[in-house]
Amino acid sequence: MAKGGFRGGMPGGGNMQNMIKQAQQMQQRVMEAQQQLEETEVTASSGGGVVTITMTGDMRVKDIELDPKVVDPDDVEMLQDLMVAAFNECASKVDQMKEQVVGQVTGGMNLGGLF
Repeated sequence: MAKGGFRGGMPGGGNMQNMIKQAQQMQQRVMEAQQQLEETEVTASSGGGVVTITMTGDMRVKDIELDPKVVDPDDVEMLQDLMVAAFNECASKVDQMKEQVVGQVTGGMNLGGLF
């Protein structure tokens, strides 16, 4: 057998174990971050506050508040537009929050699709 030959076990086995341990720790942090996102709520409004939407970090709408003065049976389209604007603002806030949390969990590594 040549010098420095394979002596059983995996070469650099300790290093591999460290990598596995780090991956498990990152997986745990990702799961905790996902839980945190699900519990976090963001709120956005449109039309100067006449439509307000609250949603969770996993994009579930929790509440919609409408100022009675925005409910005009002759102008339903305006109310619809205001609701869409508030929803989209909420979704944008959730996306920003996710980017921040993912950056904290992964140390800035791009691991697309984690959340």
